[in-house]
Amino acid sequence: MFQSFDDTASPDQGPPRLAHLREAMTAEGLAGYLVPRADAHQGEYVAPRDDRLAWLTGFTGSAGFCAVLPDRAGVFVDGRYRAQVRVQVDTAQFTPVDWPEVKLADWLKQHLPEGGIVGYDPLLYTPAQIEAVETALEGSLITLEPGENLVDRIWPDRPDPPLGPIRVYPEDLAGEGHADKRRRLAAALRNAGHAAAVLTLPDSIAWLLNIRGSDIPRNPVPHAFAVLHDDAHLSLYVDAAKLDDSVRAHLGDEVTIRPPSAFGPGLRSLTGPVRLDKSSVPVWVVRQLDEANVAHAWGDDPCVLPKACKTRSEIAATREAHLRDGAAMCEFLAWFDQQAPGTLTEIDVVEKLESCRRATGKLLDISFDTIAGSGPNGALAHYRVTHKTNRVLQAGDLLVLDSGGQYLDGTTDITRTLPVGEVGAEERAAFTRVLQGMIAMSRVRWPRGLAGRDLDAIARYPLWLADQDYGHGTGHGIGVHLCVHEGPQRLSKTSDVPLEPGMILSNEPGYYREGAFGIRIENIVVVQEAATLPGGDPGRRLCFETLNYVPIDRRLIKPEMLSDVERDWLNAYHAACRDKIGPRMSGPAELWLREATEPL
Repeated sequence: MFQSFDDTASPDQGPPRLAHLREAMTAEGLAGYLVPRADAHQGEYVAPRDDRLAWLTGFTGSAGFCAVLPDRAGVFVDGRYRAQVRVQVDTAQFTPVDWPEVKLADWLKQHLPEGGIVGYDPLLYTPAQIEAVETALEGSLITLEPGENLVDRIWPDRPDPPLGPIRVYPEDLAGEGHADKRRRLAAALRNAGHAAAVLTLPDSIAWLLNIRGSDIPRNPVPHAFAVLHDDAHLSLYVDAAKLDDSVRAHLGDEVTIRPPSAFGPGLRSLTGPVRLDKSSVPVWVVRQLDEANVAHAWGDDPCVLPKACKTRSEIAATREAHLRDGAAMCEFLAWFDQQAPGTLTEIDVVEKLESCRRATGKLLDISFDTIAGSGPNGALAHYRVTHKTNRVLQAGDLLVLDSGGQYLDGTTDITRTLPVGEVGAEERAAFTRVLQGMIAMSRVRWPRGLAGRDLDAIARYPLWLADQDYGHGTGHGIGVHLCVHEGPQRLSKTSDVPLEPGMILSNEPGYYREGAFGIRIENIVVVQEAATLPGGDPGRRLCFETLNYVPIDRRLIKPEMLSDVERDWLNAYHAACRDKIGPRMSGPAELWLREATEPL
């Protein structure tokens, strides 16, 4: 099994660890200290040695932070984790804070009215993050001060850095050699007047060099730093133990390998202007350049947008990965429908689904810990089952099953909500509204230049008509055998990045009723050029191609709520599931697929 069901957090250890942190704060003369859920690479998933927020508080979500003051400790979490955080932390010592509705600066001003110094580790925060807080603190007596990581100081058995091996990613899947990528991006640096660019995002480095790593679970990226120079040479700061002779030969003479300890001196030896992405580079990098009087200029990580706009080879590869994964999902669903209510647990579901993916012979890892939340656990959008929380699936439950696989040719992510026996009319109505939103996003066509924030409401509209909504974005970017959550593209109220052909995103509206049930339906889509419709006005328009082909459970649909257009879309989608997935299925599962995709 790739997934374990151990409860890795220790909420009971939170109070004594918090007390030790406050002692360290007092010794440093600090009135506050910030503990993010981040590492020096700003990764969503962190190595055990970087999981400081979970170690301190017990909260294991993928986003959030803790602000520790002498008399209170706020754990800031967004809408995905508000139920989870109350379960995982000692609320007598840690206070959950609704973020981003409550801003850090406002909270600090409320609870530090007389001011004081709030410390933070400059390796774990970006200039954009710190500037936003400092701007909001103007006029107060509160200041932010970079310094030593105080959590690391009090963490006696902190794990060692990961040393996962790096491997070469095939050029026929990438669609472009790393020398050509470096030269293309270096030319853009020269045109912008930049002598070099600092790269700190592991997936940027992996994409640029056509390599993959194994330093953290689920995301095949290496922990490394890099500097791309305007002559296309690249300095790669990585532990040499991760590289074998084949990787060194692949990188070639234009990539200079240096140890991570040389990164600071390397930065200080640069000739500027050096491009820095203030949304991802650590404050520590800026301080290194400033101390050496090396000029820097703000600009986007040069890899981010090219990485997001997939090549034809990458899209063809990921299509195949999603078809393979869809067949595995259908094998699982055929099995699931044969199980009686009360006979399965959430862990049973996770184990069986992973075994179906393993049976393909192509699974390298899961792309994230499978979310299998039944009944009230389904209302936790990012629920992770443990031996402690494991629940038997009971008649009348809804099961939210969100999962994915890492294959050499693609990263998959799909959510289906499944009934356990007969479910109530209210649940079916909410499911149908979520389905209507997912269909609307699948069908949308839009003029080029619009961003995710311009489309996000389309998926919410059917829910809004019933005074319902969901607390997460409608969709995230996704890589090709890279990170399951990839930027800069998103379908979100806050995303201002224009959508471009080749971008892959999730389409996953949902609905969650705390303590009762959850619903989510997710497909993966890729942006493509749209042909002008008969009678339409000329102009460049875009649309989505769906990549997932797995039936949507018709037993949860209230057909009378669907329009003719929605019904036609669903029937056409199910026909495509039969055509594309059917030939890949075993005999009994293929019969299940035929029944599951009968026209509505």
